Amino acid sequence: MAEIAYPAVNFETHPDRYRHWKLDVQGAIATLTMRVQEDGGMWPGKYELKLNSYDLGVDVELADAVQRLRFEHPQVRCVVVTGGYDKVFCAGANIRMLAQSSHAFKVNFCKFTNETRCGIEEATDSGGAVYVAALNGTASGGGYELAMCCKEIYLIDDGNSAVSLPEVPLLGVLPGTGGLTRLTDKRKVRRDMADVFCTKAEGFKARDAVKYRFVDASFARSKWQASLDARAQAVAGANPMPEGAFSVVLEPLAPSEVAGNHLEYRYVTVKVDNEARVAHLTIKAPDTAPCADSSTWALRAWRELDDALLRLRVNHLDIGLLVVKAEGDRHKVLEADAALETQGWFGREVQLFQARVLRRLDNMAKTIFALVEPGNAFSGSLFEIVLAADRSYMLADDDGINKVFVSKVSGGLFPMHSGLTRLQSRFPGAPGQPAKVLAVGATIDAEGAEELELVTMTPDEIDYEDEVRIAIEERASLSPDALTGMEQNLRFGGPETMDNKIYGRLTAWQNWIFQRPNAVGERGALKMFGAPERPVFDYKRT
Repeated sequence: MAEIAYPAVNFETHPDRYRHWKLDVQGAIATLTMRVQEDGGMWPGKYELKLNSYDLGVDVELADAVQRLRFEHPQVRCVVVTGGYDKVFCAGANIRMLAQSSHAFKVNFCKFTNETRCGIEEATDSGGAVYVAALNGTASGGGYELAMCCKEIYLIDDGNSAVSLPEVPLLGVLPGTGGLTRLTDKRKVRRDMADVFCTKAEGFKARDAVKYRFVDASFARSKWQASLDARAQAVAGANPMPEGAFSVVLEPLAPSEVAGNHLEYRYVTVKVDNEARVAHLTIKAPDTAPCADSSTWALRAWRELDDALLRLRVNHLDIGLLVVKAEGDRHKVLEADAALETQGWFGREVQLFQARVLRRLDNMAKTIFALVEPGNAFSGSLFEIVLAADRSYMLADDDGINKVFVSKVSGGLFPMHSGLTRLQSRFPGAPGQPAKVLAVGATIDAEGAEELELVTMTPDEIDYEDEVRIAIEERASLSPDALTGMEQNLRFGGPETMDNKIYGRLTAWQNWIFQRPNAVGERGALKMFGAPERPVFDYKRT
């Protein structure tokens, strides 16, 4: 089965253009109905999205809906996620799509889906809408994983519908969007029963699914809708809308694209050098006063950064190094940060979004270098990018004008997947250092940044350009596989959380399995799925 040659992916959409989801908002309750169009795959004619199975296009719409619910519909206190076809909720990721996709695409598909799932969980945990899964039929694989990211799961008891994670017995892979971790860490399923469940292709129907905690409850078909309506009302009633919340319509980003390798947004610019395998990303400081709508820099610029990261991740696989600069007036950045603290619900939602973007940056399978040069805007929230980078180079200029400012936002507003701040993660052997940095309360020049261990290197004006050039050329010459493994290990230090397990452990092993012949070989389980012949396995275990 030949791999799909797919065009560049656009991650912007709108409910008016959804093909696979319907978003219905009725007061404090919203219903997200998944009704995937069989012929509506991202690459028409290559596969059919049968049984409400999904591809990246379906997930792009879901991610958009989750984001819009947070900003455009803050009155929604409960989101019911259900299926639009009788007797099936969701069959998971489309097997034909996976079998025909490149390894890199499968990895990025799983990663994006994971980030969307974690975003749903954060919405509930941070005081947003509570998500409830209403499984109106069988939920298998990624369909059940989607259900598990919701706070509550209800399964119809019709004698046929079941929940399952059939990846191991049917496909020779793992539940790639956090399924194993959520079973044990979130739903508190016993390890031995999780073992039975994950090797039982047909899964568990209502009685056993409730008994072993795979769902919270089941309702007979005759009582299904009434029971769900009552539960949604109760959930919404127990989750009042934040004081002062209002609708914020997310304006289109619509970047201009030049020759496929140059993206221009209002505040973000991306220039791709395919020959050098390097992308240069520049984010500009605010040029207008803060306000409380989607045009304000704190939301607009960070949405642009998020979109740029996704495009770089999926559409520019050969790019191994992301060189980031921030330019403009640092005082404007600090002013924008300070304004969020006075803007109540809106300010808090924007800060939560910025934190999600920074975690997306952490998850980039590309080296990140931050260049701190005169005229830089790496202060306040933007200094988090320096802390997120694998390396940072700060020019020690003779005039002493090259400075940064570390503000209190680095003290806890932007937690990593580990729950640590990036300052805490930076100093594992010096727990008192973050407080020392935060107490400075003034601009910090290159000498001070080196003393405080905030940057990697501080070359002077004679050596700066050469050192940066050599570092970039050296990085581009190294094995991308080895670099990705190295960087992800170093970035995911600290305590182990459910998120850390999903990204640092489960996804890593899922990606390894996606390369093994037992899964993707010519007689592997993914390639043979649906064929009359059984897959052929190499039974040696290593």
